[in-house]
Amino acid sequence: MEVNWIKIYNTHEWYKAELIAHLLEQESIEVVRINKKDSSYMSFGVIELFVHQQEFTKAIEIIVLNEDKLD
Repeated sequence: MEVNWIKIYNTHEWYKAELIAHLLEQESIEVVRINKKDSSYMSFGVIELFVHQQEFTKAIEIIVLNEDKLD
């Protein structure tokens, strides 16, 4: 992965990662998903989301404004 990517979010729950990624992509923010879940035991590991360094502040604002939709 390039140097200019910053981890913006991580979660154990796949659907939360996808919801956040979708919200960011709707705002034209490119998102990289890295699934570190164990394929044998899905309860172990996390899913991480990364965005470009230039989009970090905008991405955080979007996540904070939409926190209520994640639960």
